[in-house]
Amino acid sequence: MLESIPSFSRLVAELSKFPGIGKKTATRLAFYLLRCSDSEALSLAEAIQNLKAKIRFCSICHHITEDDPCRLCSDLGRDDRVVCVVEEPQDLVSIERSRSFRGRYHVLHGALSPLDGVGPDQLHIVDLLERLRGGEVEEVIVATNFTVEGEATALYLGRLIQPLGIRVTRPAHGIPMGSDLEYVDESTVSRAVQGRREL
Repeated sequence: MLESIPSFSRLVAELSKFPGIGKKTATRLAFYLLRCSDSEALSLAEAIQNLKAKIRFCSICHHITEDDPCRLCSDLGRDDRVVCVVEEPQDLVSIERSRSFRGRYHVLHGALSPLDGVGPDQLHIVDLLERLRGGEVEEVIVATNFTVEGEATALYLGRLIQPLGIRVTRPAHGIPMGSDLEYVDESTVSRAVQGRREL
């Protein structure tokens, strides 16, 4: 029945593309948007347009930002000797929320996954190695997710970084195997970062 209303069907189809949003939830969201005022709907549309127009990636750490370099890379109070490598920007946000880390970051934008066509060239690994050759960094915390792809990426990075004479560590305990950092609570992330181990 709703398929006969093209504008509604298109909105449901677009909302269904969001992670974790099925057709049923997308339909509920579409009805909500239909009921909200024109100004609320336009405000949402404007927020999405601004996101796409203004957000870019930091040229140093590859975190999302409106200013380049980002706020974290511009912060003179952070420790340049330690770099925490994460898969995605949301992983960086999780670690920052834990308030357990005051060093620098590097966002890979993914993990090695040959079956999905993601190799080292698709990640920001070359940029990371260039940063490390600067000589200031003493430790790299490889905080990739505790999944098969995340572990493979951690081992790969360890093999590249250790010959540079830089200590390579991995968050130690508290984060269960197969979990994404994005969904782990702050105190668990904090304990894992503080109790990191050699890779």
